[in-house]
Amino acid sequence: MGESLHSSITVHGDTEATTEPPLRVMSLHALLYCERLFYLEEIEEVRVANANVYAGRRLHEEVVGLEDETPEKRSIELASDRWGLTGKVDAVRRRDGVWVAYEHKRGRCRRGHDNEVLAWPSDRIQAIAYAVLIQEEMGEPVPQARVRYHRDNVTAFIEIDAQARTDLQQAIERARELRRNTQRPPITENEILCKTCSLAPVCLPEEERLFSIESEPTATAKAAGVGLPSNRERHTLHVVAPKAYITRSRETLVVKTDEAKQTVPARQIDAVVIHGHGQITTQALHLCSHENIAIQWMSGGGRFIAGTSNSPGRVQQRIRQFQGLSDSTTCLRLTRQTVTAKVETQLKYLMRGTRVNEDARQRVNLAIQRIREVLSKVPRATSLDSLRGLEGIAAKAYFESLPALLSDRVDDALKIDGRTKHPPRDRFNALLSFGYGMLFGLVHRTLLAIGLEPAFGFYHQPRTAAPPLVLDVMELFRVPLVDMPVIGSINRGQWLPDEDFTVAGTHVWLSDAGRKKAIGLFESRLDESYKHPHTGRSMTYVRLVELEARLLEKEWSGSPGLFGKLRIR
Repeated sequence: MGESLHSSITVHGDTEATTEPPLRVMSLHALLYCERLFYLEEIEEVRVANANVYAGRRLHEEVVGLEDETPEKRSIELASDRWGLTGKVDAVRRRDGVWVAYEHKRGRCRRGHDNEVLAWPSDRIQAIAYAVLIQEEMGEPVPQARVRYHRDNVTAFIEIDAQARTDLQQAIERARELRRNTQRPPITENEILCKTCSLAPVCLPEEERLFSIESEPTATAKAAGVGLPSNRERHTLHVVAPKAYITRSRETLVVKTDEAKQTVPARQIDAVVIHGHGQITTQALHLCSHENIAIQWMSGGGRFIAGTSNSPGRVQQRIRQFQGLSDSTTCLRLTRQTVTAKVETQLKYLMRGTRVNEDARQRVNLAIQRIREVLSKVPRATSLDSLRGLEGIAAKAYFESLPALLSDRVDDALKIDGRTKHPPRDRFNALLSFGYGMLFGLVHRTLLAIGLEPAFGFYHQPRTAAPPLVLDVMELFRVPLVDMPVIGSINRGQWLPDEDFTVAGTHVWLSDAGRKKAIGLFESRLDESYKHPHTGRSMTYVRLVELEARLLEKEWSGSPGLFGKLRIR
């Protein structure tokens, strides 16, 4: 038995234990399925469970109860220093006097000539890996592995011969090579694999394919079924009461105020935003961390103070970001894309808001001309400073024109007189500042959730405590997520100048009632849907923020040109 084990090792020349960290056997399964999937899961530690993953887990829990498949050993933890592998095999059974490794799969098998039952390459390498680990553990030959495909109710047989061990060694070497690389592998050429992949919302393979396809109608149809979900599954819990106290009861968050107590299941929440001086317990923090719920603190006036995130370090991901955004050419290109997107959106909003009002159009005509001049100069700008100057000219013309978008019936107290920020000097600016604060929080937690470093950007400079990358991404969404809803709500008469605002000298803030209205307005806007011009898919605005953040990462990860295409119609 000892000679048999030794011969299996010398076939691939691995006579000494590797010094590299061990690989999970499941990672080899991912490697043979798609190298991008392997890299995301093993190097960047991004793991997402979808319906297929949960179904597979249920199968492994249920299959051990089958009367005719009762194994001698089940769910054995295995590890090998020689192979540099670790994993848990489904089952090991004694068949004809020898050990056989068993794997269970819920899907269909692969078919060969004459309808022969075969294992898929990823399943085959996984079964081979378990077989050699079992042989090392048992000290006995394991000449065969079997993969049971439950949808077809058939079993594929895999011989553990010299070729199988060579294939395994090559897979291990490829995995180690990818693990030493800081760049993600390209997306798979087999589009079918992406349709059921749990990491499609992270990888966004169809968005990359769209960029390289000339036929837009065909490309748009292909993109319709893969990528980010169109709607968010969870919602943000905003805590506004000044004496709110947030604690935990099992798997729920409990918010206590002087007036009431509210219990919210953690699985329904994507973030907790505490406005003002609310308190949260350590136990509640632990639950939020476990459930990947971001926590953010905002001042009463809507200024972002701090936030938490449970996203892993993702070292390679941030190395790529640092390397990409250390390149001045990349930063200039991204800034052009961002400024163009922001200014075009401002222009389209002014034109759309005055198209049925000739008097209003006359009042904004000069501003529209200035903004168009800015857009004509952006492609020729050769520095970040020149782009900042052009954006500033456009912003001045835009904000000077906003009064023309307000109805004549709007109370004078709610009208804007120029943009004032720190602090706002009128009620209109108080609404804008509060909205921009919530947008800042949304972008901040989105960047952290996908693994990007908010403090390292391409356009804004780290002159204040505000993370530059958050400010960079915000530029795409200021108009659609804040300006448009605020102006629309003012024109609809939703704001009460006295009840919804607090005036202290020349400073204006939202009252408690006003903050609740503003939060409701912002959250309602996030749940509205809009068609992204690049993907051709309609999704909620909160998903569009995540999509743009992920497309931004592709700018320095091998697929540039996808970021900043969002425009209003």
